[in-house]
Amino acid sequence: MIAATVDQERLETFVGKAVEDFAATVSSALVVIGDKLGLYKALAANGPQTPAELAALTGTDERYLHPWLLNQAAGGYVALDAATGRYALPPEQAEALTDEASPYYVLGGFEMVTAMMKAEPRIAEAFGTGAGLPWREHDPAFFRGVERFFRPGYAANLVDRWIPALDGAEGKLRTGATVADLGCGHGVSTIIMAQAYPNSRFFGFDTHAPSIARARELAAEAGVADRIVFAVGSFTDFPGGDYDLIAYFDCLHHMGDPVAATRHAFQALKPDGHLLIVEPMAGNTDEENLNPVGRVYAGASVLCCTADCLASGGTALGAIAPEWQLREVVLAGGFSRFQRAAETPFNRVFEARP
Repeated sequence: MIAATVDQERLETFVGKAVEDFAATVSSALVVIGDKLGLYKALAANGPQTPAELAALTGTDERYLHPWLLNQAAGGYVALDAATGRYALPPEQAEALTDEASPYYVLGGFEMVTAMMKAEPRIAEAFGTGAGLPWREHDPAFFRGVERFFRPGYAANLVDRWIPALDGAEGKLRTGATVADLGCGHGVSTIIMAQAYPNSRFFGFDTHAPSIARARELAAEAGVADRIVFAVGSFTDFPGGDYDLIAYFDCLHHMGDPVAATRHAFQALKPDGHLLIVEPMAGNTDEENLNPVGRVYAGASVLCCTADCLASGGTALGAIAPEWQLREVVLAGGFSRFQRAAETPFNRVFEARP
């Protein structure tokens, strides 16, 4: 075998990138710590602080806090004023790190990803066995992170952009429709719809009983518990029929038998009903996924989505399933029409009709 010639400059560039990834990986845990301890919120509310001042303000140990601040400043999450030795949270970072109502809020993603990474030993073993890892067996922090990660995007787009993009669905919801939210998790998407369409009735189904319990709590807090029924149920046997709208929010790609799932949805819909499918943004070729969003979703597919599919069936769409594959699944389930209705940098939104 002839050894390949190593380009020294390219080698050093790659090693530099690997060091950046080391820094990003270890920093993810520190972001979660900053979230848990309220460090970002303290900086946002009180202005620039020295490590000693912030430690006194937050009841933390300066010996931990000082390197935490250095790490955050090196990553651009906080700003250091070298003249005063004080650290501050710029307004843009403050919105992304403290404002849970902002569509730019990112802390849920860090909580979700760091929890997901705890599955690494089982996933490494599964590479050899082909076994799956059910959703329910992830670290408990994962489910809370999923709720916080998806909430901003749904709040910003679901009512204002995605439902209006469906052919005639919004009018039905305003008048009074029956809606099933499948794989509802903590019920964020269900609650957003119930708040926007008070004349409609909503049912949220998920296989994870603790998530259903949390969804009921959140619905009560939001004042919409009278319009939502949350229950444990699977994609292929959830109860009810004559739904005007059935929705899959970022979950169709988790199903071990997505054709059986869409077939059951087809049977449960009214003849003029709508199937709403929100999926992660992905290209139709591998090359189209060679970007930061594709990198995130491909990694999540390995650690979570594909593993969940293999735990419940043989099909593994995963988070980077191309549009043509989703179309094939939906049409095989009995639907006659399938189209992309909307998109964001992070999501593709599809509508299917019987």
